[in-house]
Amino acid sequence: MEIDLNVLHWVYLFFIVVIIGVMVRKRDTSLVCFIGIFMLGLLATGSLHQSIIGVFNSLIYAIRELMGTILIISIIVGMSRVLMKTGINEVMISPFKKLIKTPTLAYWVIGILMMVISWFFWPSPAVALMGAVLLPVAIEVGLPALGVAMAMNLFGHGIALSGDFIIQGAPKLTADAAGIPVSQVVSASIPLVFTMGIVTTVTAFYFLKRDMKKGLLKIDKKVEISKEKEEKIKNILSYDLKKKMAIVVPLLFLLDVTAMFIFNLQGGDATALVGGTAVFILVLITLLAHKNKGLEEITSYLIKGLQFGFKIFGPVIPIAAFFYMGDMGFVSVFGNVLPKASQGLVNDLGIALAQVVPLNATIGSVTLTIVGTITGLDGSGFSGISLAGSIARLFSTAIGHGTATLTALGQIAAIWVGGGTLIPWALIPAAAICGVDPFELARRNIKPVVIGLVVTTLVAILIL
Repeated sequence: MEIDLNVLHWVYLFFIVVIIGVMVRKRDTSLVCFIGIFMLGLLATGSLHQSIIGVFNSLIYAIRELMGTILIISIIVGMSRVLMKTGINEVMISPFKKLIKTPTLAYWVIGILMMVISWFFWPSPAVALMGAVLLPVAIEVGLPALGVAMAMNLFGHGIALSGDFIIQGAPKLTADAAGIPVSQVVSASIPLVFTMGIVTTVTAFYFLKRDMKKGLLKIDKKVEISKEKEEKIKNILSYDLKKKMAIVVPLLFLLDVTAMFIFNLQGGDATALVGGTAVFILVLITLLAHKNKGLEEITSYLIKGLQFGFKIFGPVIPIAAFFYMGDMGFVSVFGNVLPKASQGLVNDLGIALAQVVPLNATIGSVTLTIVGTITGLDGSGFSGISLAGSIARLFSTAIGHGTATLTALGQIAAIWVGGGTLIPWALIPAAAICGVDPFELARRNIKPVVIGLVVTTLVAILIL
């Protein structure tokens, strides 16, 4: 199929290259995205005022597409706060203390528990939910605080966040940019997420045990534990009531997962089910804890959650707005002004690329890993995964297949690097709760994560 590229295609491609360059230099991309959208609008409509309007409308389009994701994460965080303030989180996690008898068990129990909790609560709230409770236990049995931070970090911000199977915030971003259903990205990511997870966590554990035997890691049993600087209201709920709620909360989420399988709920419906359940949990516990002030406190928790949600997604919205221009976002914002034969800017570029460059599975997979890594350099993990999805679509069009696998690979690379395992300022939640240096934690994670990315890329090549 012949595709004639015009100036719109070249300008879009030019700004993709500029955005990558800005990310490599660890600078913010919002200005570049705004200029890119404005230039595309100016070239497409020939109207200055329509181009200016288009910049604003592109942000509205992006927010409309992302609002479900922003809202679910905000509600989950709001619910997590009330669980922490009432002390229900400690009761939920306390049974697992009995399993932690050795440093090895401490690493794997904390890690796996962190992964499971992060699937439902997201990693940052999960760190606060369980870190302060299990850290003293782990240190007591001989696992250094740095080892605890690594376990929470790699299993939570690594495995759980890169797959994001339940809340589906990450797959939503990459799937939209790649122009495929969220369910396809989730399915394709499963073997890659667990390959990356197993290789990285086992490698990290090997290096951890080796350095403990050599005496390079000392155990400080007097380590100070950083806790939430919020007024605790634990004494308002009786222990029996906390115990009941500690059973009810995970049970409700397990029922959600069961309902997803029974009723075949995917994507937005699955996310909405989890979100609705979280709302009811937040309301119930807040009313039980705050009594007469419960009505006002419900809103207070929601506000705190929304503040967190928009803080996380603030940098994501402009770059998502630009990459939505590669597909239907362009038509929605500027009207149907693309060439008649166009299948969208990204698809057109992919078809043209296939005509001049002999792309194959190896080149495509390696490139997506590199692109994902670059987009993670800003320490967000989320701000650039739309780029990974867009390039995955571009390459898969050229190769002829593999959109979902390439998209999942780019997503995994971006989130493992930027979502909280390698970039020091993204490591702060886990480092702070364990009282360790985030730069030292980043140095500890480098080898395992790099080895994991190499193996995962090889697996992606074989799958393609």
